[in-house]
Amino acid sequence: MTENTSKSAVEIHNKIKEGSLTSVGVVQEVFQAISNTDSKLEAFTEVYKESALEAAKKIDQQIAAGEDPGPLAGVPFSIKANICSQEGETDAASQILKGFNSPYPATVVNKLIEAGGVLIGKTNMDEFGMGSSTENSSKSTTKNPWDTGCVPGGSSGGAASAASAYGYIHLGSDTGGSIRQPSSYCGVTGLKPTYGRVSRFGLLAFASSLDQIGPISRTAEECALALSIISGKDPRDSTSAEVPHENYLENLTTEIEGSTLGIPKEYFEEGIEPEVRQRIEETIDQYRALGVGIEEVSLPHTSYANPTYVLISAAEASSNLSRYDGIHYGHRSDQSVDLEQLYSNSRGEGFGPEVKRRILVGTFVLSSGYYDAFYRKAMKVRRLIRKDFEDVFKKVDAVICPTSPVPAFPLGSRLDDPLKLYLVDILTVSANLAGIPGISFPCGFTSAGLPVGTQLLGRPFEESRLLSLVHAFQSQSDHHLRRPPVLEGS
Repeated sequence: MTENTSKSAVEIHNKIKEGSLTSVGVVQEVFQAISNTDSKLEAFTEVYKESALEAAKKIDQQIAAGEDPGPLAGVPFSIKANICSQEGETDAASQILKGFNSPYPATVVNKLIEAGGVLIGKTNMDEFGMGSSTENSSKSTTKNPWDTGCVPGGSSGGAASAASAYGYIHLGSDTGGSIRQPSSYCGVTGLKPTYGRVSRFGLLAFASSLDQIGPISRTAEECALALSIISGKDPRDSTSAEVPHENYLENLTTEIEGSTLGIPKEYFEEGIEPEVRQRIEETIDQYRALGVGIEEVSLPHTSYANPTYVLISAAEASSNLSRYDGIHYGHRSDQSVDLEQLYSNSRGEGFGPEVKRRILVGTFVLSSGYYDAFYRKAMKVRRLIRKDFEDVFKKVDAVICPTSPVPAFPLGSRLDDPLKLYLVDILTVSANLAGIPGISFPCGFTSAGLPVGTQLLGRPFEESRLLSLVHAFQSQSDHHLRRPPVLEGS
């Protein structure tokens, strides 16, 4: 680990602006760290060394000329492989998009670059975001920096692994927990904003009513910095919300006394590993010591959340992924004699097994005779889940619970049992169904040295409150400051 990769993005930005560091020097250091370590982690699918150093050089020149390059001046950032950029390929870790170069960047990428950020590469993921371990990638299998024999979580496992090992800011996407769960497993902080808070323009769609882009970094402070830049209404995304822009970094406070957290009894039932439960209970005690009120609440439809999520996300995936037909762009089979065979072969060769599984489920639940029994019913239950949160938020400011019922599990241990793998998302999917913000942050470790994450869920568009609750906790703890064993000797 280098001196500067141990510093926060906020610290690095301030030092670059005052002239005690150069952006070129910082970017060179992070590429050296990646060179030393990423063969063990495989967090990145691509790195953009030449263009990143050129961008960093321009930042340094602007500062030398007395100009202000922006609130992220010179800070490295990465994006998940399903977020469009004009650098490199945008393939969502799928063979069906191998070689696809986006003609435009995503809105979030434009915003970070315009703010002075330096794009250093793309991070690995489960194909099209479908998975909870980053083992469903056509590229490689990303490892957990705390134990390279364990998964980093998913689907934004590459971003979480990179944030843990190299620091700075990494964008992921969250459809059912894909920012929060890997953040928990890798001991970093990950924020899923309210649906509509951040533009999805340039995000390759998995499930359009659930997907949301958000930051993964080591601290709430860094997530606040990133969210201040990437949030806001975008005319190119009709689902982005018309809400006032906030400076989350300026709004960050440690004054949380008088806030109230709800403990949903349904989130602490069977299935939570004892050490995970213990770390969460310790976190709750620390919040009590900070003057936060704690009370038990109920989210009665929690048991229906996972099947509801599976049905809705699969149905939307079936619809969204129908565009990959071997005709317009992406992989085209050369083993076909007619149009029907071209469709079949292109999709069969291009999609991996987990994506095929979800497309089949989604096509089935949308088919004639089954739509009402499955999809329509799931949409009704989704409304009930949202209503549960609306009722709870009349009593408390946020909900506190584990991010995942288990810590990171061994590579390959759940691949042959999809249902067992889906269950690790049981505590995260409700936030996507309800469209509310959620954040995961490190709260301790198991006896095996694996990180445990606490999750806070809040009212729509109250990211500032969640970030301050986590910032206050992190000002009194050091879990987020610990560095993973993979860095030893690098």
